[in-house]
Amino acid sequence: MVMFLLAIGGWATAQTVSEATVIKRENRKGMTVKEWNTQAGSKRAFLDHVTTYDELGRKIEEIEYASYGQKSRVVSEYPEGSGVEAKVVREIEYNDRDKVVRIRKFEYNEDGSKKRQLNYYPNGKLESVKTFEVVFKE
Repeated sequence: MVMFLLAIGGWATAQTVSEATVIKRENRKGMTVKEWNTQAGSKRAFLDHVTTYDELGRKIEEIEYASYGQKSRVVSEYPEGSGVEAKVVREIEYNDRDKVVRIRKFEYNEDGSKKRQLNYYPNGKLESVKTFEVVFKE
């Protein structure tokens, strides 16, 4: 496991990322993945999804398409100056008109698992909080 320190909003937390994650990111450096769909009985393919990765192999944008064009778009942000081992600290979700509809901020446990997801309206007001509980089988 790779371990690093992440500072969010004035506090710091240690995070771990599996070596498998680091290897996946190495293979995705600068990659764009386009997903195409074809209706049964048709030969015409249409664009369904586009996922873009940065030069470190981290997912930075995911766009979902519908017959009319862009359905939604999510932009992922990582800590300033972080490396391949960084976890997403914020996601901005856009609608079909490319207008912000939700902002998600993430907090992590020391083992790297998600601790909390804070969902905000575009005006910055807190909408909801999702708490993650990790339970190990005995």
